[in-house]
Amino acid sequence: MTEETPGFDEQSQQPDVPSSGVPADEAEPKAATPSEEEAAAAPAGDSGPDAGLVAQLDQVRTALGERTADLQRLQAEYQNYRRRVERDRIAVKEVAAVNLLTDLLPVLDDIGRAREHGELVGGFKSVAESLESTVAKMGLQMFGKEGEPFDPTIHEALMHSYAPDVTETTCVAILQPGYRIGERTIRPARVAVAEPQPGAQPGKQAEEGTEAAADDKETGGPQEG
Repeated sequence: MTEETPGFDEQSQQPDVPSSGVPADEAEPKAATPSEEEAAAAPAGDSGPDAGLVAQLDQVRTALGERTADLQRLQAEYQNYRRRVERDRIAVKEVAAVNLLTDLLPVLDDIGRAREHGELVGGFKSVAESLESTVAKMGLQMFGKEGEPFDPTIHEALMHSYAPDVTETTCVAILQPGYRIGERTIRPARVAVAEPQPGAQPGKQAEEGTEAAADDKETGGPQEG
C-alpha cells in the first residue's frame, strides 16, 4: 500500500493575511495626524514673532519720546538764549546812550542859561535847537518845575526856607533841571525848597486875608486909626 505524501493544506496554500483582517497594503503606517495638544500649541508658537515686534515697537516709541523731549528742551534753551542776548543788547545800548547823554548835560545847561539871558540867537540858536532835538529822540527828558511837591527820589534840595503860603515841602525854584531816560533818572533836579512856617496855618491865613480884602473893597479901603 502506497503511503500518501503529505501535501499542502488549504491554509498553507492561501496567502498570509494579517490576523486583524486588514489587507497588507492597507496595513502600512499612515502619517500621524497632529494631536489636540500639538494643535493647541501651534498658535502659541505663531504668536512668538508678533510679541517680538510689539516689544520692538515699544522700544522705538520710547526712544522717539526721549528724542522729542530732548528736542523740546533744546528748543526752550535756544529761545531763552535768544531772549537773554536781546536783553543784553538793549542794556548795552541803554548804557551807551546814558554815558553819552550824561557827558552832554553840561552843554544843555549852558544852552538853558543862554536862553534865559536872551543870548540864544543866530546860528548858535539853530545848533542848540538841533542838539536838543537829537537828544530828545534818544529818549532824554527834562523835568523839574516850580511849585511841584518835593520828591527826594528825583529832586536834590540845595536851598531850604520856610514859607507861610505852602502846605507841604515844595520846590520854589529850579536851580538846575533834572534829566531822565524812560524811568531811569540820570540826574536829579537841583531845587530850592520851602516848608510850611512852623505853627502857621496857611489855609486859615489865606482865608482871613481874602475876607479882609473883601471888607476893604466894600468900605472903600482900610480904616485909618
